[in-house]
Amino acid sequence: MGKVWKFGNDIDTDVIIPARYLNQTTPEHLAAHCMEDADANFAKAVQPGDIIVGGKNFGCGSSREHAPLSIKSAGVQVVIAESFARIFYRNSLNIGLPIMECPEAVQGIKTGDEVTVNFETGEIKNVTQGTDFKARPFPPFMQQLINAGGLIPYVKGRKKNA
Repeated sequence: MGKVWKFGNDIDTDVIIPARYLNQTTPEHLAAHCMEDADANFAKAVQPGDIIVGGKNFGCGSSREHAPLSIKSAGVQVVIAESFARIFYRNSLNIGLPIMECPEAVQGIKTGDEVTVNFETGEIKNVTQGTDFKARPFPPFMQQLINAGGLIPYVKGRKKNA
């Protein structure tokens, strides 16, 4: 279960991790400035397992992988949005950040709500409000990729087991 941090439409990669902080690319540095331009307290207050909920076109802007990496490094367990920019969607999977598209959940979840997510079934439960939503789950292969921590760890694991 995680606490929700809700953001609006068109949250771009420069809001997720401002370019002025890209002089260092360690996960800890990126996490320390995650979402800073949208909520100055986010990086200091986010807890491992918390959830970001966004509107339409979450992650638009540049193609840098730093944006989903900063979110994952901040401890966010999943981003739920109405829709994602395609490059952010792909980069998230590449680095092992779970994301879910579910417009109904976005409409039915508020900042501070406690939410649980089942990645295998796509079930999203708003425990605070007692409501349930259904996103399309990732196929088993994609779940394995996310569980491995992203594309590179997944491929390395497959080479070890071959």
